[in-house]
Amino acid sequence: MKSAFRPSPKSFKNTFCVFQEVFADQIEGMPVQYDSKSGSKYFYTEKGMYRLSNHWGRLANSKWRLEPMEPESTSKTKLGFAAWNEFYPDNAEEELYYLEANYINKTVNYQHKNNPNYDNKAILRTSFETTKKIKQIRNLFNLTSWAKYFDYEDLDFLRKEIINQLIFTNKTLEEIKREL
Repeated sequence: MKSAFRPSPKSFKNTFCVFQEVFADQIEGMPVQYDSKSGSKYFYTEKGMYRLSNHWGRLANSKWRLEPMEPESTSKTKLGFAAWNEFYPDNAEEELYYLEANYINKTVNYQHKNNPNYDNKAILRTSFETTKKIKQIRNLFNLTSWAKYFDYEDLDFLRKEIINQLIFTNKTLEEIKREL
């Protein structure tokens, strides 16, 4: 399945994208169209890009995340797919990112404001501010020492209350804690 579209690696500089993990048979028989110095392999189609790699996250000047399959594959090298329209511009100055918390799995991730699922409710932040909030939320999910200063009956309810305010308001963690 060859594609007339052959982007250069430079066309993906300063982009954000969430790839969905797919089975390796998706690229069977496809030629590698770009082989990076770090060992990642890229396969382009008319619909989007497949990336075969053992590393995801920050890549040079881009942020590419992989959403794993359920159940997650055990291989360290994973194949991800993203449609061309799922690559969004990234820079350090603009407020491009919002947060999503999964209270069941106790995880937090960031998404781009151009994501069609963005409902304009979560506060948009710069990359730096987003990283800071993610760290705070991960600490709230994974630690309990912070909770000893509160009078509460249900830790998960308290945790959700604080995290929601971090996501949906511009209040600092200190302000939120003081108000509770």
